[in-house]
Amino acid sequence: MKLGIIGTGMVGSAAAYAIACTGVVSSLVLIDHNPELASAQAADIADALPFIGAVSVQAGDYADLDGASIVVIAAGVAQKSGESRLQLLGRNADIFADVIAKVLAVAPDAILLVATNPVDIMTAVTTRLSGLDPARVIGTGTILDTARFRKNLSRHLGVSPQSVHAHVLGEHGDSEVLIWSSAECGAMQLESFARQRGCPLTDVLRAQVEASVRQAAQVIIAGKGATWFGIGAGLARIVRVIALNQHEVLTVSSMTDDVAGVQDVCLSLPRIIGAGGIEDTLMPAMTETEMQALGASARMLKETTDALGEVGGV
Repeated sequence: MKLGIIGTGMVGSAAAYAIACTGVVSSLVLIDHNPELASAQAADIADALPFIGAVSVQAGDYADLDGASIVVIAAGVAQKSGESRLQLLGRNADIFADVIAKVLAVAPDAILLVATNPVDIMTAVTTRLSGLDPARVIGTGTILDTARFRKNLSRHLGVSPQSVHAHVLGEHGDSEVLIWSSAECGAMQLESFARQRGCPLTDVLRAQVEASVRQAAQVIIAGKGATWFGIGAGLARIVRVIALNQHEVLTVSSMTDDVAGVQDVCLSLPRIIGAGGIEDTLMPAMTETEMQALGASARMLKETTDALGEVGGV
């Protein structure tokens, strides 16, 4: 399987390395507006391959994406001083218009994975610009937030994160919703499991977990300027699920017909992913308060996306 990555900064390069480590692709093509950066990242990853396995990694141009099954889009520009969020989104939408046209010209059957923030808005932009079936346009969404939620719960419960099943839904951002009511551990309702373990889920503990999940990126950014390893691993997980047709449930962002009365909005819900992309979307049981919060998140995302369309014509 051939996979392309557009944008080889910290996120794109971390994803490339993590994907190479999985061994599920045979060829990686790295593309960047700065060809020297793409070449350097490809050379650095290639040096690691003798310790990993037989994966071809090369810097290239869009023509080299011919036959690619998956293309990761991690391109974008940073916010300028005095620039509004909508202005930034407009500039990134212009970049995506150029990138998507070039990708689909040579790889029309590829699944597009969007990593650029704000990822829900950029996933909506990608869906609209590409004209592809929404099942083939997948944003990383809250896959990392969900991993952080499970990690924090696992530490409190003294179990592996893989034993915890809990989701963060909605926006990858301030309005995201941690779903406590349907969370489970070891096939047991979370609160029951926690009581039996002697570590109940107090209001203080819940507040600490929520704060840790919501502030995780800011803490990392304060220390090193940006985050990249976590989302790189998340992208590798999505790629593995597609490549191996694993039909796994992941919280990713995609255009959704209706969420709490909000139509045609990109946000994260649990979705079954296989070789063709998104196979089905699920709605977990939740309290009325959680559903209201999810609806508020959906409305905010829809309003922002619609405002971007008015500004930039997307």
